[in-house]
Amino acid sequence: MIKKILLGMTLLMSMVSCTEDFTDWANPQKNSPKEAVAFGDGSVEPVEVINLADVKTETVKVASIKAPTSSNAAYTPTYKINFDGQSFDIDAEGNMATADLANYIVEKFGKRPTERDIDATLDAWVSNGATAVKMATSATFQVKAVPVAPVIEEGYYLVGDMFTTEKTNGWTKEAAKAFNHSDKDVYEDPVFTVSFETTKADQYWKIIPKKNIDSGDIWAAGVVGPKVDGDDSMTGALTNGDAKAGKIAKAGKYKLTINMMDYTYTIEEVNYDPFIYFIGATDGWTNAEQKLALVDDAKGVYTGYLYCADPNGWGNQFKFQRVAGSWDNEINSGAFSTFSGAATSEGGNIGVNAGEGVYYFDVNLSEGTIKATKVEKMGIIGGFNDWGGDAVMTWNAEEYCFEATNVGVTADGWKFRVNGGWDINLGGSINDLTAGGDNLSVAGNTVKLYPTRKTSEKIFCTVK
Repeated sequence: MIKKILLGMTLLMSMVSCTEDFTDWANPQKNSPKEAVAFGDGSVEPVEVINLADVKTETVKVASIKAPTSSNAAYTPTYKINFDGQSFDIDAEGNMATADLANYIVEKFGKRPTERDIDATLDAWVSNGATAVKMATSATFQVKAVPVAPVIEEGYYLVGDMFTTEKTNGWTKEAAKAFNHSDKDVYEDPVFTVSFETTKADQYWKIIPKKNIDSGDIWAAGVVGPKVDGDDSMTGALTNGDAKAGKIAKAGKYKLTINMMDYTYTIEEVNYDPFIYFIGATDGWTNAEQKLALVDDAKGVYTGYLYCADPNGWGNQFKFQRVAGSWDNEINSGAFSTFSGAATSEGGNIGVNAGEGVYYFDVNLSEGTIKATKVEKMGIIGGFNDWGGDAVMTWNAEEYCFEATNVGVTADGWKFRVNGGWDINLGGSINDLTAGGDNLSVAGNTVKLYPTRKTSEKIFCTVK
């Protein structure tokens, strides 16, 4: 048996040695993508650009092969095509599995339907049944292909009756409302969302691609809508060819979600919860105890203070939950189109870029905006210091509070304010502090402010 294998190896190696144009597979020669390239004493000729949307068969031709020859005609070579270190089966006619080509393109380049140029080589193998030897590797040629994917624009806008006022036509560029989207490529994240309110029943709508908004011709080709005019379904299919207008049947607050990979939409009524819950690196993504409170139930505006930290080195990032501990309908960076102050978009997560500390947040879910202001200084100002400066408080990370001792606040009035200004301040009742509230009138020397709503639904303070 050993003698037979050795004999087979000898024959195979002699076949390889008879192939005068053998190319070292590890250092292939690269040629013009339109020219036939060497393949031993054969050749490989590239084909025209392959549009995978037009391919309806299980295999697709990616090259024309003129097989290399050997001195022993008893062996018929088999072939492999190589893309970037990955090898796939290919037949003698130059056909490979359509799925293999499509999957490689998506994994390598993503789903965007633009021409992808792939450097490729072919290997020819021969076998005697016991041992296989590579007899030749081609020079490098290119496979050019376009993946299957629908057209997804960089952004979308909603127009419709619900945006019409006495001064504004709701079907114009000026009234159009932008959909929110994450900072990912639209072919990696094809989901867009927009929140809006209509005060009347039977309000019609359509979706305008960003390119139309930018060009000033919003009714140019590419407008998106349902296939049936006046469709008031809460879910359905979209089209960008002869799009019709959808309809909101009754007044209310709504969120419209579109998935442009499969061209579908979902409309859901929005009832804003009293709180949204912070979960992130601060507590190892395990606790959702800090929270922001709803201050405008018409627009979905939430405000409050959050302690943001990164004790594990994961990045100072977070999300919001509508129900503490539940990831259903989470609020991530895709819910926002505008980040300001220290707030940042981190590819799905929300982040802050000013380091560990307490931040004041202003979150508007209907407009898709989020602003974070770092509390560089939490101060107390009032009659005790003639309203002339701030008694600076210190953050206590164990108790989640700002504290000051020997401050001597008096009953003639005082307040908390952020960073030495009045744009963010707290007053009212020590058990229910509110933004811009009245002066406080409790006297004492030690003041502790609990701003994050971690242990209470209220922002409160203690004075002793």
